[in-house]
Amino acid sequence: MLMATTASTTAGIFLTSVTLEVADPESARLFCTAFGVESRIRLRRSAPHSTGFRGFTLALTVSRPATVDSFLDAAVDAGATVLKPAAKSLWGYGGVVQAPDGTIWKVATPAKKDTGPATREIDEMVLLLGVQDVKATKQFYADRGLTVAKSFGGKYAEFASGGSSPVKLALYKRAGLAKDLGVPDDGSGSHRIVLGGTADSFTDPDGFVWEAAGPAASEAS
Repeated sequence: MLMATTASTTAGIFLTSVTLEVADPESARLFCTAFGVESRIRLRRSAPHSTGFRGFTLALTVSRPATVDSFLDAAVDAGATVLKPAAKSLWGYGGVVQAPDGTIWKVATPAKKDTGPATREIDEMVLLLGVQDVKATKQFYADRGLTVAKSFGGKYAEFASGGSSPVKLALYKRAGLAKDLGVPDDGSGSHRIVLGGTADSFTDPDGFVWEAAGPAASEAS
């Protein structure tokens, strides 16, 4: 049985922004606006080489199944491809889509029944990094001042977030994350994502790049 541990202190280093590297920022901006996440991420014009799974997903947690469907329908209308249709599971209800720029988005709720109409409200947004060794990468981040908020053995780890941060950071086994998203776990080249934080620039053991950044704001070209 996996035992969860929870940290009791709060660190001063946080994830403050998420920047997606895209070939066409204007097209990506239109998608993000239609999807309802334009205020939570940044965009940067760049087209580094990458193939296959980029090793991460951005996950939205919402209040009820109707809201999941609303977000997924908006994504498809804006050009996204369905990777996993919305469906009930042991943990709730959710689905997965891939945006035109290649970013994979998961939308889910722990609720299995609707208690009201669909809304456009996001309860939580999480950046899940698929890593080879959760324990080692968790320790790498802890050594740099991030506080571990939750930890489930070598399967999953979640870090404390700053009060103004629109995105929470978590780690998941790469193969397990790919399976959950419905894609093969092979991939190479750039992750095409840059994490902004309240610390100096660095690159983590799985090649995810961090840069010093201020508080998160709307995406930039």
